[in-house]
Amino acid sequence: DQPFAHCCLGLLRILTNRPNDGIAECRRALALDRNLAVAHAYIGLAGVPAGRAADTEAHVVEALRFSPRDINAFAWMTIAGVGKLCIGADEAAASWLRRAIETNPNYALSHFYLAAALAHLGHDAPAHDATRAGLTLDPAFTARRWREVVVNPTDDPVVMAQRDRIVEGMIKAGIPAG
Repeated sequence: DQPFAHCCLGLLRILTNRPNDGIAECRRALALDRNLAVAHAYIGLAGVPAGRAADTEAHVVEALRFSPRDINAFAWMTIAGVGKLCIGADEAAASWLRRAIETNPNYALSHFYLAAALAHLGHDAPAHDATRAGLTLDPAFTARRWREVVVNPTDDPVVMAQRDRIVEGMIKAGIPAG
């Protein structure tokens, strides 16, 4: 009956390609503690590999409502940005990702996702600036590494197309292909 334990188990399931099981664990955590902000954020995170990226922002907004100054708020904002990037809402993605970078400029992935969003918007110079900022923090980063390491495998064609779209934006923004 420990909400945070269910939340941790939920994250483990999300990161091991069982997003729906992860969502269920996070919902159990919320049944025990409806104010557990991180559980809301993890449900948002799980939406991306579960093919429900359009729902991600609402869960992140809820997490930020409960804990607006949380030490992990930058990661939650990045999650919202990724959700928006997946569904082609690139302006909204860029807004969330800029907010994440303002909160914590030392998280390289926020810069790389921002670069992809800006590239899709046709903002080439700012996209390349975001790429440079990200590569300063993580010089070994490549789009291939992201696809192979950060992303869980899936057979879902919608999720695969969304991931391919992110990779396309990253490469267009000047992130090394791999």
